[in-house]
Amino acid sequence: MSSKSETQTPQNENSLVTSIVLFAVMMALFLGSIYSLSFLTLENPWPMAVCLGLFALAFWIPQTILGRSDSAGEY
Repeated sequence: MSSKSETQTPQNENSLVTSIVLFAVMMALFLGSIYSLSFLTLENPWPMAVCLGLFALAFWIPQTILGRSDSAGEY
């Protein structure tokens, strides 16, 4: 057991407003990727390319740029 009785929170947590804005932007990217599939036809493959790009950004940005993937032993 730890000798500290308090639970420390990470020092660089986002505020509630920032978290809500980031969530809204990433959800817009995700929903935009789904919406782009409505234009997909056999003659036009570009909506699928847009879908894959937006989908990848919607998950890559939070996990790498905004995420805390490198802070396992920080506190």
